[in-house]
Amino acid sequence: MCGITGIYCYKADQSIDFTLLKNMTDLIAHRGPHDEGYLMVDVASGKIYNYCGEDSPADVRSHICFHKTDHKAQLGFGFRRLPTVELQESGHQPMYDEGLGLAIIFNGEIYNHLELRAELETLGYSFFSHSDTEVIIKAYHAWGEALQSRLNGMWAFALWDIKTRKLFCSRDRYGIKPFYYAVSDGIMYWGSEIKQLLEAPISKNLNQAMIWRSMKINALMVYDDDTYWQSVHSLLPGHQLIVQDGQIRISEYYSLEIETFEQNSISFPDAVEQYRQLFQDSLRLQLRSDVEIAASLSGGMDSSAIVCSASSSLDYPLKTFSTYYQDDPALDERRWIAKVAQHTGAESHLIAPSAQDAIAWWSDATYLNDLPLASGFVSQYALMKFTHDHGIRVLLSGQGSDEISAGYQHAAYRYYADQLRNLKLGRFARELPAFMDKNLLLNLAKLGKIGLSTMLSESQLYNLEFRAYRFDPFSDEFKNQAKAQSEDGLLAHIQDIPASRLSNFLFNMMRNTSIQTLLHFEDRMSMGNSVESRVPFLDHRLVDFVFSLPSEYKIQPPLRKVIHRKAMQSCVPSEIAERKDKGIFGSPFYRRWMRNELKPFINEILHSPEFRKRGIWNVAKVHDKWQNYLKGRDGDAEMLFNVIALEIWARRFG
Repeated sequence: MCGITGIYCYKADQSIDFTLLKNMTDLIAHRGPHDEGYLMVDVASGKIYNYCGEDSPADVRSHICFHKTDHKAQLGFGFRRLPTVELQESGHQPMYDEGLGLAIIFNGEIYNHLELRAELETLGYSFFSHSDTEVIIKAYHAWGEALQSRLNGMWAFALWDIKTRKLFCSRDRYGIKPFYYAVSDGIMYWGSEIKQLLEAPISKNLNQAMIWRSMKINALMVYDDDTYWQSVHSLLPGHQLIVQDGQIRISEYYSLEIETFEQNSISFPDAVEQYRQLFQDSLRLQLRSDVEIAASLSGGMDSSAIVCSASSSLDYPLKTFSTYYQDDPALDERRWIAKVAQHTGAESHLIAPSAQDAIAWWSDATYLNDLPLASGFVSQYALMKFTHDHGIRVLLSGQGSDEISAGYQHAAYRYYADQLRNLKLGRFARELPAFMDKNLLLNLAKLGKIGLSTMLSESQLYNLEFRAYRFDPFSDEFKNQAKAQSEDGLLAHIQDIPASRLSNFLFNMMRNTSIQTLLHFEDRMSMGNSVESRVPFLDHRLVDFVFSLPSEYKIQPPLRKVIHRKAMQSCVPSEIAERKDKGIFGSPFYRRWMRNELKPFINEILHSPEFRKRGIWNVAKVHDKWQNYLKGRDGDAEMLFNVIALEIWARRFG
């Protein structure tokens, strides 16, 4: 697990600036504090220059010379290393295989590298290391671009083929690992984090449409290939980028197969067993590591299933890391965490972040993320920092389970909408009471959302949320500029697919909304603390399988994620499997901190000259909403938090 940097002068007759390459690489030292490396290529002659750096260990510096700046080169790779597999110097990157004429920088983990290595050895390939990086090189030589379909893992890599003068870049199927790029005057710059590209001579104009979109809908902090800067783009999940003969070509190599959604006729008991086997095999592969592995743990099914399953496979007590808030029962899961620890013998570590921690960390965590933060940042940052302080480099996480198996309440609205649209009225009438509450107003709201989900497409529902759910804090001038930047519409990439309402919802959660944003924060918070986060529920075999299952295998009112619950109930404590009151991974910003401990901090921001002169805010409206919130009206708390988060971002990146 590491960080990558690259510069390629693919058109103009010019040389790269090594000082810029190094500066860009230095900015992500947190992603790889144990080693650094550089590779320079004179494309015309094919000459390769391989260097180490100040943070390289002695065994690397003993045979790779220290970096120089006096070589003419059109292509440069930069690398920072956090070793988790192959700890020896043979895992150093950039990795260059002189015999095959291939060089690579690679961030991620290929979990099935042992199986691929064995297959490649039968084809006559020999290996000089035990790293998955070398496996990618050999696999590319053997299978070309088709190697991507054989990889099980998370990755972002750039590979240079000396013979064909082709730069081949790839990002994993679901975007677990990041890859950003910008192009200017015949030069492509790329890296693991946006801040690296802001060092390059590219346009720094902001993308107001992206900013407006993400402020109104939190799940759209990551959206298509857009970023907060017009010239900086994200290589989309499941896509490859090739630079050859002076041209850049981007294409998709993987996507969820819509035609297979809900088409699997397997019985429910057999589906449960297959889900269990796929999850356990995913976890088996992701437990491969040359360093100790730990896990994040809440009291829910996802992290509990990981901890319970992993504990039985390791030959050491699994360390778990959890946050809690003593004064907020909804955010205090210690009793459930203790049950899992007792059940497995795990070594539980707990941390309770404070409002003062939030203030102290906010600006630096914003810088790590390159984006304004979500309200759960203090929990995630504290957990990753705590993990790092205990010497852990690899952490298992439960991200992705809700998105594939319908864990969110909004999934239930789509489930009932499908019944109404398919005229399954008897079933609707039988199952609806299990979804209802004792509160009449809450029930009316649920019925209203079911009705909207029945009448409106997924794209229409998102557009409705954009218009109506939160107040708009921006000035008219800012909004007009944002509209001008989005000729196709602000939410043009929300897709309506030929499938059920539930599958539409889950498809967009995976491809366009929730999981992309969650994985962004998961990567930045973990790697910002030199920790690698692994996500077993996003093994592509498991994802594809669950999408193929009927809706009723995912939702059986009042339960959601039914396939997951049934498959995991044999390995977790019964109290966990039967829970219906799962808390959220959040923080007390809305309910307590913003009115109390953080009130002076927020007041200072909202009444500061910088805020008034920013030129993007409807200052009077924001102040009015803030005063109403202080009087006890909670409806605008999320947007008020977003305003503070964006203002802190503007101060750090402005």
